Amino acid sequence: MVRPAELTAGRERRVGRQARALAALLLCTSALLGACTVGPDYVAPKTSLPPAYSEAAGAQATAPSTAEAAWWTNFGDPVLNHLIDEARRSAPDLASAEARVREARAMRGVAGAADYPEVDAGAAYARTHGSANVPVGVPPGGLGPGIDGNLWQAGFDASWEIDVFGGTRRGIEAANAAYEASVAGRGDAALLLTGEIARDYVVLRGAQRQLAVAQENLSIQRDTLALTRSQFDAGLASRLDVLRAQAQVEATEAEIPTFVVDARTAIYRIGALVGVPPESLLTELDAPQAIPTPVADVPVGLPSDLLQRRPDIREAERQLAAANARIGVAKADLYPHFYLTGAAGLESLDASTFLTAPSRYLSIGPSISWLVFDAGKVRFTIDAEQARTDAAAAQYQRVVLDALRDVETALVSYGQSKIRRERLAAEVAADRDAVGIAQRLYRQGLDDFLPVLDAERSLYVAEDKLAQTDRDTDIALVALYKALGGGWHDDSAPLASNASTKP
Repeated sequence: MVRPAELTAGRERRVGRQARALAALLLCTSALLGACTVGPDYVAPKTSLPPAYSEAAGAQATAPSTAEAAWWTNFGDPVLNHLIDEARRSAPDLASAEARVREARAMRGVAGAADYPEVDAGAAYARTHGSANVPVGVPPGGLGPGIDGNLWQAGFDASWEIDVFGGTRRGIEAANAAYEASVAGRGDAALLLTGEIARDYVVLRGAQRQLAVAQENLSIQRDTLALTRSQFDAGLASRLDVLRAQAQVEATEAEIPTFVVDARTAIYRIGALVGVPPESLLTELDAPQAIPTPVADVPVGLPSDLLQRRPDIREAERQLAAANARIGVAKADLYPHFYLTGAAGLESLDASTFLTAPSRYLSIGPSISWLVFDAGKVRFTIDAEQARTDAAAAQYQRVVLDALRDVETALVSYGQSKIRRERLAAEVAADRDAVGIAQRLYRQGLDDFLPVLDAERSLYVAEDKLAQTDRDTDIALVALYKALGGGWHDDSAPLASNASTKP
């Protein structure tokens, strides 16, 4: 005689073989259909670029590694290097960008998880009482009319969507591209941050230089005022000469507060960018220093290099790739969704038999879901994703054109600033000689006071312009390094140390 336990075991073996055969069939079907991935395959956009920059005459045509590394070190200023190093560790802007990278990395994990089965575990116990008013059949819980009993349950439920038409694969593709875009966005934030700090630092040193020029010329003008008063007391100069000399001293003194404000404002901006209280840098930066002078030529390279060197171009290109993949995600909803579901566990009315073989249950089988009517919702979604992709493509082209404009503008500004500086340096030298000659002639009584006044005024204006031009030349160089995309790296290492801090 066949025992009930043997019958149960036999049924379980048959169910198990059928389940395995069904699973194998579905897996093979999924593998065969895996090549069917709906939606357009991504093709990198083609951009027409000039063979060289029109304003690159006299600049390096090659692009050595310095363009990709710490370009700010080319200014040879340890204070500037320290500020940027500190900012790359703790700046709020970089912490925010790093948080967006972590978010995109997590969403990439979410998208990838959709390609795997979901398994739930559960357990339950219920004390039930069968209704006495159910004359036929067995009510839920397995108890007859008016009978009390227990129900013990534990098991696993699994569900797996078979990615027949590639909707999940397109979702993973979109998430990967979005993550890569966030990494490039972090690089763009780092490039902008270092550029702004370098620019504000140059503005600070420029204001301090203008202040020093004003004070140096003020000293000369005060000496002239004292000389004029002596000449007036001796009857060799007029009251008008004294008043003119006094007015020139007052005018120069009036310029000084402007330079103090410019310097302090630059310090406070640097503090905010670095991520420290603005006033905390006063001690370090308030002491005057020379405007930094670059110690190396800037590597310009070719326009085609921008596609890899500019993080904003890389970010826009990856955003385009993500948008393109989302078209496939939307199109997958036009087709049926296939699932493989299963359950296994233990179920018994008696605790003493709960962990025995006869309490086991197993089920596995396919299911299909197909949206047959949605009033055009899926089609509209596809159209929307296509429009977003078109917008991303247009934005990419705009970013590339803006990058070319930035480089050309920075090149012409930097080149012309250097020419202007040479001319101003010659003017300053001539004005200094003119001041000496005018003062000597005035002391000797061979000329009146007006040439002295004009020569001193011209010297101050020329030296102030030279200080401004030194500042503007450095600012143009900073803009050129930024335009060329120097100082960022396409990797996953966080730039801001507090970026990984969890709440």
